[in-house]
Amino acid sequence: MRCLIAVSSAGGNTRMVAEHLERELRSAGCEVPGVADVAAVSEDETRAADVVLAGFWTDKGDCAPEMATFLERLSGKRVFLFGTAGFGGSPEYFERILGNVRKHLSDSVEYLGGAMCQGKMGAGVRKRYEAMLAENPGDARIQAMIDNFDAALAHPTEEDVARITAAAQRALGV
Repeated sequence: MRCLIAVSSAGGNTRMVAEHLERELRSAGCEVPGVADVAAVSEDETRAADVVLAGFWTDKGDCAPEMATFLERLSGKRVFLFGTAGFGGSPEYFERILGNVRKHLSDSVEYLGGAMCQGKMGAGVRKRYEAMLAENPGDARIQAMIDNFDAALAHPTEEDVARITAAAQRALGV
């Protein structure tokens, strides 16, 4: 089975998951030419793939525009989605994001499933939250955002990556 792994990764979290997924799928006997930046994937590469594994970072509850464009161009493919989100921990939240991303797939695509995990955010995000808290001292919602930022620093964990990889392997039957 030839697998195309195409990623859109702003901070490196999704790429790290994709690279682990690449190694594990190869070990399971899949032909995986590498991890490709979604903007650089050619139509020939897409056409040659039996399965597309599309990895994305979360942008306002959806994938970034370059991933959306890629997904919208897919036709007649089997697709597994995986992603990372700065806010996380809730399976319901991740399912909502996967549902939003899935809307970019045409009816001709066979959706194999998806999996997500939390990912660390850039330091600028925490500074923005701290500035918000300085303007609104004691705001529990903003403090929760800072606490989430701090918790996200440890993600993706080995457990997160293993869970996404296992979900992909089950979906592909390898």
